[in-house]
Amino acid sequence: MNIRTRKLIGTVGLLLLAIVWSLTAMALAQAPVIAESKWLQAVYYLVAGLGWVLPAMPLVTWMSRPDPAE
Repeated sequence: MNIRTRKLIGTVGLLLLAIVWSLTAMALAQAPVIAESKWLQAVYYLVAGLGWVLPAMPLVTWMSRPDPAE
């Protein structure tokens, strides 16, 4: 698979990841435990806001691999 195809697939994957991650984070933020505490909200939004990076890193690494030499 060449780099252009990997980047196309990876871009679609990253968009789907961002959409699913944000919708899930918003739904979980409505939990009464989180909604009642300002400090817990701050920690939750920090973790939820940066948490998508960990699953995205392998995808970005795969996308940016150079083409195999032929």
